[in-house]
Amino acid sequence: MGSRLRYVYRHLPISRIHPLAYLAAEAAEAAGTQGKFWEMHNLLFRHQGALGERQLVGYATELGLDVERFERELTEHVHAERVREDFLSAVQSGANGTPSFFLNGMRYD
Repeated sequence: MGSRLRYVYRHLPISRIHPLAYLAAEAAEAAGTQGKFWEMHNLLFRHQGALGERQLVGYATELGLDVERFERELTEHVHAERVREDFLSAVQSGANGTPSFFLNGMRYD
């Protein structure tokens, strides 16, 4: 489909299932500011049971990120508003779980 297909990612942290989901989403965004969003995303999904701050910093180290910058962005919740906006957008779109897919504006189950 080439340029006719667009893949858009939205965070939908479901805290009642994963209490650290918001922090993990912020970690993905912090990694993204250093060009490693998808690499962090993949690590987080592989290690869903280990999303504490210490583990997140370990993942940042593993990815070769500027760890001081990464930790500062997490501590200051630099990306919290982005995650919140994504969450609200996903809910307004009718997404109630992950993954959720939309084709031509309609949710595909």
